[in-house]
Amino acid sequence: MVVIGEPGPYFLLNVVRKIRCVDEEVSLEVQFRTAPEFKDRIEEYRSVIGLRIDKSKVGDARAFRTWGWRTPLTVDEGIKQALEATRCSGGKFDEA
Repeated sequence: MVVIGEPGPYFLLNVVRKIRCVDEEVSLEVQFRTAPEFKDRIEEYRSVIGLRIDKSKVGDARAFRTWGWRTPLTVDEGIKQALEATRCSGGKFDEA
């Protein structure tokens, strides 16, 4: 990818895979959408506090988004280390 006026190269990672993997038992608090105004999103998460991932449901996925929750991208340790090694900008890593 070329960004006009900026030295490159640049790379994009577009992750569209969603996995139903929120560990509802271990996460601190999980609330679901139930209100009629969210009829297209009923049963998705309304709030997740202290998000934890059930790694047994992730399989071999290395980068994904969590189903039912509009969270930032989730990546495995190898991708995290590679991004940190390249000094990527805008990344923040929290263990889930």
